[in-house]
Amino acid sequence: MVEPRHFRFSLATFNLHAGIDGWGRPFDVVAACRAIDADVLVLQECWSPDSGPGTAKAVGSALGYDVFEHELARGRRGGTDPRADHRWIGPFSWFGSSHSLYLDSERPLSRSVTRRRRFREAEPGSWGLAVLSRIPVHHEEVIDLGRLGPDRVRRAALVLGVGSDDRALTVVGTHMAHLTYGSPVHFGKLGRILASTVGTGPAALAGDMNLWGPPLGVLLPGWRRAVKGRTWPAWRPHSQLDHILVRGSVTVASGAVLPAAGSDHRPVRAVLTVP
Repeated sequence: MVEPRHFRFSLATFNLHAGIDGWGRPFDVVAACRAIDADVLVLQECWSPDSGPGTAKAVGSALGYDVFEHELARGRRGGTDPRADHRWIGPFSWFGSSHSLYLDSERPLSRSVTRRRRFREAEPGSWGLAVLSRIPVHHEEVIDLGRLGPDRVRRAALVLGVGSDDRALTVVGTHMAHLTYGSPVHFGKLGRILASTVGTGPAALAGDMNLWGPPLGVLLPGWRRAVKGRTWPAWRPHSQLDHILVRGSVTVASGAVLPAAGSDHRPVRAVLTVP
């Protein structure tokens, strides 16, 4: 009897926090993604300044990925705060003095924020989602999830068909809203759309879900968690917000939460096989 061949590849997800820490200090995003070393890499909070190429394109160019991006919000990225200390972030101020990221997509920021010097000197650009692949991509689609009332971001999922005709897999990357914003509405919509488009075929869904693992099983029936481990906050993680989920004939060969890499989230990586 001839054993069936398997398509084996690595998939990872990493929230970049726009390539800076909470004080606005940049970290080496390319080096962090090189250490992750995934065949397909889902990135959240990618930053693309108006003045030049963004973080996802820099990673793709340096590491040999094809890059697929989707803008979720417009905003500004702050420079290094002169008060920066050894911590990843300082005391938070609702008035904007401690912010390193300002998102102003569909719900305007308050004047108490926009009139501050730190905001005015921040770099304008776009904040979004990307999926990078070293595996051939034969299909790309964006699922628009819309914006929840309290959220500043119009959420979406980026869907790629990767592999060849006889070894095809659907990879979905996303960055979901917080539970307090009503994210179950988006999970329900995403689950229904994927059920009709992907069905029971082999698929993987990865991203910052802003939600713990057990509720995901309720909100996304039919999907299985590939990795279990704490991912946030990176310096002393107590919760898993970043997930890789699989369905269909996909099996998990290995999976792990990786060490902190500069962001407030830790990367998650899994090796998957598809017959």
